[in-house]
Amino acid sequence: MLKAVIFDIDGTLIDSVDLHARSWVDAFARFGVEVKFEDVRRHIGEGADRLIPAFVPPGMPNDKQKEIEEFRSKSFKRNYLDKIKPFPNVKELFGRIKAEGCKVLLASSCAADEIDQYKAIAGITGMTDHDVTADDAGSSKPSPDIFLQALERLAPIDSAQTCVVGETKYDGEAARRAGVPFLGLLCGGSSKDELERSGAVATYRDPTELLNNWSCWRELSLKRKFSAAS
Repeated sequence: MLKAVIFDIDGTLIDSVDLHARSWVDAFARFGVEVKFEDVRRHIGEGADRLIPAFVPPGMPNDKQKEIEEFRSKSFKRNYLDKIKPFPNVKELFGRIKAEGCKVLLASSCAADEIDQYKAIAGITGMTDHDVTADDAGSSKPSPDIFLQALERLAPIDSAQTCVVGETKYDGEAARRAGVPFLGLLCGGSSKDELERSGAVATYRDPTELLNNWSCWRELSLKRKFSAAS
C-alpha cells in the first residue's frame, strides 16, 4: 500500500546538524547576538523564518534578519559545507525503496540552491522523483506546508499511501499536520521519546537500520492500512 516516501535531508541523510548550528552561532555573533550552540542546535530543522526570530531581540527589522540569514548561508557554504558527511547506506536505502515501485521525494527547509549539493553528498543524485524546499513553502516546519507541497506533486498518490522519514520533532509535527505517517531516525540527535511524542509510529537508529528493517516497515504499514479500513 505504500507508494511514496518523503525524506528530510539534514540529520536524516547527511550528518550536518552540528555544522548548521555552528554556522548559526557564527552568524548571530557577527551581528552582535550571543547564543549558545546547544540552544541553536535544538532549532535545527526549522527554517530561518522561525529560527532567527527565536534568538534576535524583539522588533529587529526584517531587513536586518535577512542580512543574518544571507550571511549565515554564505558562511556555511564557505566554512562548513565541505565537512558534511553522508550517513552510511543512504543510496542503498533509496535503491531498495525505488526497486519496490515507490516514489522518493526530498522535502527540506534548505534553500533550492543547496539541495543539489546535499544530494551529491548523500550519493543520491538522480534518484529522487521530486524535491521540495523552503522556496516552495509559505512557512517552514513544523508548518505542514513543505509536506503538503510534496503531496501535491505526488497526486494521485495520497497521504495514506505515503510516509515521512525525518529526525526532529519539527518533521514529526509537520507530518502529523499533513496527515502523513512519520518514521523517526535517531541519527540527528533527537531522542526516541521526543520523536514518539511528535508522532513517530516507528523509530530507527539511522538509514542503515531503516534499510535493514524496510520489509518489516512495509508489512507494518500494510497492517495499519487494513486496521484503519476495518
